[in-house]
Amino acid sequence: MKKVFIIILSFVVITSCSRKTVPPANTHVITTPAHTDTSANIPPAVNKDTLTAAPVNSNAAVLVVSDANGKIIVSEGALPPDAGVTFDYLQLSKGFTPQQKINLNTRYKTIPPRVLYVSKPYQLSSLRGVYYIYKKKFWYWKKKDGLFYLDEKYYL
Repeated sequence: MKKVFIIILSFVVITSCSRKTVPPANTHVITTPAHTDTSANIPPAVNKDTLTAAPVNSNAAVLVVSDANGKIIVSEGALPPDAGVTFDYLQLSKGFTPQQKINLNTRYKTIPPRVLYVSKPYQLSSLRGVYYIYKKKFWYWKKKDGLFYLDEKYYL
C-alpha cells in the first residue's frame, strides 16, 4: 500500500511540474494624459525635402538627453519650461568608457542612453527615489538636476 501511494504521489508531482504556465495578459498599460495628443509619443521625423530634423516634441513621455557616447541630443530649450531641469553640460557630455560599453554590450546586447528626460506622468516613485524603467530592462534614477541617469549597477 505504501509503495502504491509513493508511486501515485511521484506521478502527480511529475505531471504537475511539467505543465507550462501562460502568464496573464499585460494589465499594466501606460496611458497618455488626457490633455496631450496621442501623436506626442512619436519620435521626431526627418523632413526629406530640407533634410533637417523636425523640432523635438517636449510633450513626449521620454526624451534621450545624452546618448552612450556623451552626445547631447536634446537641448535645454527643447524641454518644457515647467520641467525644472538644470543642464550641467560637463556632466551630460560624459559618455561610457570603452570598457563600460563592452560590459553593457556583453551583458545586455545593447548600449542604452546615459541620460533621459521623463515627463511627470511617467515617473514612478519608491522609498529609494523617483525612477523610470526604460524598455522594460534599464532603471533610471532621478537626480537633483531633474534628469534621469542610468543606474550604475548596469555598467560598473
